Amino acid sequence: MQLSGQTVGRLGGTSVRYDLIVIGGGVAGEKAAAQAAYFGKRVALVEQSPALGGAVGNTSIPFKALRETALYLAGFRTRNLRGIDIQLKERSTLRDFMSQEHALVRDFRFKVASNLDHHDVDVFPGHASFVDPHTIKVEHLRRPPTFLSAEVILIACGSRPYRPKPFDRKVEGVYDSNTFMHANCMPRRLAIVGGGPIGCEYASILALLGCSVTLIDGNDAFLPFLDSEVANLLQQSLSETGVDLLLARRVESVSAGPPFTLALDDGQEVEADTVVVAAGRTGNTEGLALENAGLAADARGLLKVNERFQTAQPHILAAGDVIGFPALASTSMEQARMAMIHAFDLKYRQQTAMLRPYGIYTIPECSMVGTTEDGAQRDGIGYVVGRARYRDNARGGIIGDDAGFLKLVFAADDMRLIGAHMLGEQAIELINIGLLAMERGATFQTFIDACFNFPSLAELYKYATYDAMKRRQQGRMRGIELAAAQVGREDGSGSRIAGTAGLPPA
Repeated sequence: MQLSGQTVGRLGGTSVRYDLIVIGGGVAGEKAAAQAAYFGKRVALVEQSPALGGAVGNTSIPFKALRETALYLAGFRTRNLRGIDIQLKERSTLRDFMSQEHALVRDFRFKVASNLDHHDVDVFPGHASFVDPHTIKVEHLRRPPTFLSAEVILIACGSRPYRPKPFDRKVEGVYDSNTFMHANCMPRRLAIVGGGPIGCEYASILALLGCSVTLIDGNDAFLPFLDSEVANLLQQSLSETGVDLLLARRVESVSAGPPFTLALDDGQEVEADTVVVAAGRTGNTEGLALENAGLAADARGLLKVNERFQTAQPHILAAGDVIGFPALASTSMEQARMAMIHAFDLKYRQQTAMLRPYGIYTIPECSMVGTTEDGAQRDGIGYVVGRARYRDNARGGIIGDDAGFLKLVFAADDMRLIGAHMLGEQAIELINIGLLAMERGATFQTFIDACFNFPSLAELYKYATYDAMKRRQQGRMRGIELAAAQVGREDGSGSRIAGTAGLPPA
């Protein structure tokens, strides 16, 4: 890759001018750089890590490899798996269960680098910091400093695990969600502090691998952003796997170890050989010298942006984990693309995706998109719910998933799909059917008219819709009876037809 517009700047060293500078080589930075370059912009990307790919390459892919192995060990114990010893060793490490990790990570990082190279993005290894609102200094141990300037800058530097007290010091045997993948041995007793998606994912996997797991979370409700019915089923599944879930509890102190004794605020004590802290993330903004650009991060290192992903300096945008919730790879990529559309007034899209699916890689996995039943109740939206269960589905019976189910939420007035919620095998894949249907304003008729493969889990959408139609008709009949009774009381006619006025059509 050739550098563009090299000059010797007033700051010393090499100075290079670009249309866009991207800080961070994770999935958000990659997609933003490729998007802008595709439309003819000169783009530089700065990454201080030795490898591209960010958190997805460093932790997400290794974690998913561990999850797949746990699934095989739990469901196919008699199958001879290449590279995996089915008999758990006395002192197994997590890496014993990740035989494919290195190849998967290498392939992913290669794809990121190839995509940037294909779009002629200039990659600068080193640490980035602001000199002024339009100038970035890149420092590398083995090279002189390079100064980059651009009219538009995107901050996509990602995040790292947050360690609250009393876990803010490095102690052998106390890990975060990143470092746990390098643990020396498989723990017998594991305490996970933080019951969010990451904590739940680790809990379900390690319990399935034979660990005794205690999951501690300070919230009263379990995964409150999920539909409560899905959350309750997932909580029940974790309990059946052997996870001891302690809600509304906080860790006040932890003894020196290992083994460790975690003292909770209700007086209970939890014993553990290993502790994993999964208490959220903090943005990687320290060292960027944001003050030189007229910016400041919050206490968690996160940047505030508007609906166009602009910071307090309109030409400096931010996307991905560094702007906080939901901090998902899927949303980070979309945020970065839309930031470029706004920054360079690209016309091929007008708005970011309004619907954002959520996927939790627990065992069983769960996923959602759109309105929950709880949200519809809270917002006063008339709705109808339809459910279909794996155990009643031919493919569900074949794979032996008795707990899985699909829940659809329809608007009561026009039976338009407004929410889809799923728990069970392939839920994260199957939720995309609901996502696309909602994006296109689909109603119940879409699923009734569709011909799905048989046997397939996708067919759950048809039968969840049948269930919703049945419930709506039952509700309509009850509404007719109640309305007729009211009319009868008012005029004494007892007419049951008069009470149908104003009801939505069936």
